Order: sequence, then C-alpha cells, then structure tokens
Amino acid sequence: HLPQFLPTRHGFDEFFGLPYSNDMWPNHPTGKYPELPLIENDKIIQLMPDQSQLTTQYTERAVNFIERHNDKPFFLYVAHTMPHVPLFVSEKFKGKTARGLFGDVIEEIDWSFGQVMATLKRLKLDDNTLVIFTSDNGPWLSYGNHAGSAKPLREGKGTEMEGGVRVPFLARWPRKITAGAVSREPVMTIDLLPTLAKLIGAETPKDRIIDGRDIWPIMAGKKAKSPHDALYFYWGKELQAVRSGKWKLHLPHTYRFIETPGADGKPGKDTYPKIELSLYDLEADIGETTNLADKHPEVVERLMVFVERARADLGDS
Repeated sequence: HLPQFLPTRHGFDEFFGLPYSNDMWPNHPTGKYPELPLIENDKIIQLMPDQSQLTTQYTERAVNFIERHNDKPFFLYVAHTMPHVPLFVSEKFKGKTARGLFGDVIEEIDWSFGQVMATLKRLKLDDNTLVIFTSDNGPWLSYGNHAGSAKPLREGKGTEMEGGVRVPFLARWPRKITAGAVSREPVMTIDLLPTLAKLIGAETPKDRIIDGRDIWPIMAGKKAKSPHDALYFYWGKELQAVRSGKWKLHLPHTYRFIETPGADGKPGKDTYPKIELSLYDLEADIGETTNLADKHPEVVERLMVFVERARADLGDS
C-alpha cells in the first residue's frame, strides 16, 4: 500500500482499486489486518469501501478511460477483485443465478467485460484492439460454494497441480487472430510482456533476464509450437514441478489438499500430504492421476536436466 509500490510508480499513468487482496482486512479470520484502503492513483480515498460496488466501479473507470483515450494507443489492465473471497455482488446481480453468490459474482464480471467490449465497439476501436481475458490461478477450493471448479484438473489454487496453475486464456483481435482457433501449447502469463512489447515495437529491458518468450504466432492462431523447452512451477522459493511438452514432472513436495470444503465464506479444512517424484502425460491424463515415472525413466532423466538448470539459475529451497 506504500506509494513506492503502487502502479503509478511502475509505469501506469492512472490507478484505481485495492492495493492487495480484499480478504486482507479486519474481518479476516486472523483479524490481523488494518482497514482496507481504496486507492486512486497514489492517495487513499476511502477506508473499508463497500465491496459490493467494486466490480461496477472498476467497470465505470475502465469505460471512462477508453473514452478519454480513444484517439491514441492505450493499455488498460482491468484486474477485478472478484471472485477472490470474500465475495460481494451489487444489487443488480444479486440472486440472478442458480449457482448462488459465486454465480452472481461471475455474472457481474461477465457484464463488466461486456461493457468494455461494447465501449470498444461504440468508439469503433474493437477491430484495432487486442483484447486478452485470463485469470491468475485456479479456484480456491477451500471455500466450497464460494469457489469455482477446475474439474477434471487436479486440486486448485495453492498447488502446482494443473487445477492450480492452468487457467483459461482468450485473445481477440479481428483479422489478426484467427477466429475460433485453439492452441494447447503450454505458455505462461510471463510471455505477455515480450509478446506485447514486440507488437508495439518496444524494447524489453536489457539489464535483466526476461523469462517470457514471444508467443504471438500461437496467439494469432497459427500452428506454432511453444517457444519454451520447459516451464517451471515454484511455490515460494521451492521448485515443485517442471513441464516440457506433454510431460510434467513433480518433485517430492507437500501440497494443499482440501479434506473438507467450507461454505458460505468460511474456509474448510486443509491438509498437506506429500507427493513423491511423479511423472504425468498431460495429453493422455489431464487430471494427473497416473504416475508414469517408473515406466519412463528416460523422460524423468531428461526433465531432471531442466530441474538442475532452474536450480542453478533461480535456486531451490
């Protein structure tokens, strides 16, 4: 929440929103957080805002931003607070879905995205704007009916299983991206920086290693392969898994398993079992159910080369 860490000190001209997760407030089960601040640019404009209005407020700000910048190139990043818990929804969407509060929240996000798209169309910008829709992680399964589902993927948020790290990614840019094209190549959101930089002719920093790669051929709908020979999955400083092509290798580690899901905003009971060295074929076994490490030792050996490369580069606690 300190000024030096806010988006306006890191390349953004404007900012409106919460500086961190919406559960970091006095009503958190631990009770250890201060009053939640709503920030505009670098000033706190309200403490403990009405969270049921956040989705609407973000949407109104997004539409206004597009309207004010429609005559020149712009970059708009709309990172909704919802559906992070605690869940809140405005009156106009309360009780609208059969899924309960979680469904209502998703319905309101759907409306919000529609408002952004309608604004682009109204201002005749929709054919010349790259729109990307994605998420940061899988569902927080501990919250039961206040969480989504990643089925048939294994586990959810807080794990390096596919249910925790594999998320939807949609991109739209008429006449630049092939409509209806689907790619199953493994890429990461780290790839967005170099991809967008190349599209606008910007230089990426030369004083550090950029781990992402240009994935424009994949986004454009061409039959392109992933530019990564391997992708790495860390939990904090611990390397837990590596993926190369269809193969994913889990190193021995403990992971979050939801023994009893919670309900109505209360978390359930988590346990932390240990997964041993495990190899999965994600093309044949998207749910990571069958460990093939013993049957394919040569694949394990090949992926361990990537593991050691990551350890040498990034470390491993």
